Amino acid sequence: MNALLRPNAEPVRDRLGRPLRDLRVSVIDACNFRCPYCMPADGTPESLGSDADGRLDFGEIERLVRAFVRLGVGKVRLTGGEPLLRKGLEDLVGRLAAIPGVFDLALTSNGSLLAGRAQALRRAGLHRLTVSLDSLDPVRFARLSGGRGRLDDVLAGLAAAEAAGFGAIKINCVVQRGVNEDDVLPLLERFRGTGHVVRFIEYMDVGTCNGWRSSDVVPSAELLGRIAAHWPLRPVAPSYRGEVAERYAFIDGAGEIGFVSSISVPFCGDCQRARLSADGRLFGCLFAADGVDLRPCLEGDDADLDAAIRTVWQARGDRYSELRAERRSESTSGAGRRIEMFMIGG
Repeated sequence: MNALLRPNAEPVRDRLGRPLRDLRVSVIDACNFRCPYCMPADGTPESLGSDADGRLDFGEIERLVRAFVRLGVGKVRLTGGEPLLRKGLEDLVGRLAAIPGVFDLALTSNGSLLAGRAQALRRAGLHRLTVSLDSLDPVRFARLSGGRGRLDDVLAGLAAAEAAGFGAIKINCVVQRGVNEDDVLPLLERFRGTGHVVRFIEYMDVGTCNGWRSSDVVPSAELLGRIAAHWPLRPVAPSYRGEVAERYAFIDGAGEIGFVSSISVPFCGDCQRARLSADGRLFGCLFAADGVDLRPCLEGDDADLDAAIRTVWQARGDRYSELRAERRSESTSGAGRRIEMFMIGG
């Protein structure tokens, strides 16, 4: 049986019947890039984010992950910020990989620091990698990283990950109209046939500092048409319920691609993800305004911790993307504010 399909114990369910299966853990809310759609330099001061004393330590993260696994989680993804900025991350990976019931342990990174860490992460037990890559043009890439990144560093990171034995790396590209639409076909040309999966993500209105406008979104259906005109595609059935990306395979056998279409085709109805911030707050949605602080619950026993998480999830009714038009028309005098992406990962 495919590990990604193997269920854990019967999970706790929210008000809409959605099970808790997937946990995203932000290990740090700092980043060495300033990507405009996530952490724009003009909207996020250098000092933004919690200091080391404000973050969960590895023991606290491990204990929380064990609690989530007891409640049904089997998939854990480490995010940021940029998670490779967290010192000793390999130690945390080893701890989480050893937890019975964690059958899929992944990490999302901008790839710039991956060249020197890929082997150690693999040895520690990391199963999968996702790397963000929005352009193969060095000048455009630098601009899209806020002037902080070098394309060569990311490509070196990908090469190191391949050498370390990471197969089928996911490569995420956030597409913005008039910004990097021209990179879609070159990215596919570069990674077709490599076994890696390029996924195109609609530019989302996460947080409030990125100046999101609906006119900047390139719908996945539009990209699908452009790509299929060059390389015919066929749809691929989801691997499991709640899979975010719509998958397509190249008919010539050169692999597959994915589309994450939160704007044009919301998938709230199958969302099984909880998000844990670096400072210990639990969020039920990428677009949530605030989370529930779990740190006080760590002072009690495991039963108290499990009960606290269960209570939060059972009260969950988030479906922001399905209600986007209504929410966007609300007053912006505070009620419209949402947590920033770099605080809880993508």
